[in-house]
Amino acid sequence: MKFNEKLLAIRKKQGLSQEELGMELQVSRQTISKWEAGQSYPDFQRLVMLSDYFGMSLDELVKDIDVQDVREKNLTDEKVNSIFSDVQNVKYTLGKWGKIIGYIGLAFIVICFICFIVHLFFPDIEWLWQYTSVK
Repeated sequence: MKFNEKLLAIRKKQGLSQEELGMELQVSRQTISKWEAGQSYPDFQRLVMLSDYFGMSLDELVKDIDVQDVREKNLTDEKVNSIFSDVQNVKYTLGKWGKIIGYIGLAFIVICFICFIVHLFFPDIEWLWQYTSVK
């Protein structure tokens, strides 16, 4: 019997709901559901808590567990966390560069606007406009 099936059978035999078992182990009902569905496995601390709670040895609790399957699931979780972290870093970096480019663009627009206003009020100052005037 696989761990998830064994956990489900033991929990039902004890007459516990997923929520009640989750409260005992200080995890959510969804976590218990994932364990029973074989989507994830408890960490070592939770395995010890489970074995103590049900009054059985760790060997009895996890016998027939596929260690390679646990390793693959943990590796997948690590990859997902790494990808999420990379995406967050890229978002942060792009946001920072976006702000810098935005500020530079805003400064350029303000300088152009000031030059335009100065040109409107002082169109006859030759030294100010000598490079842009056509003779």
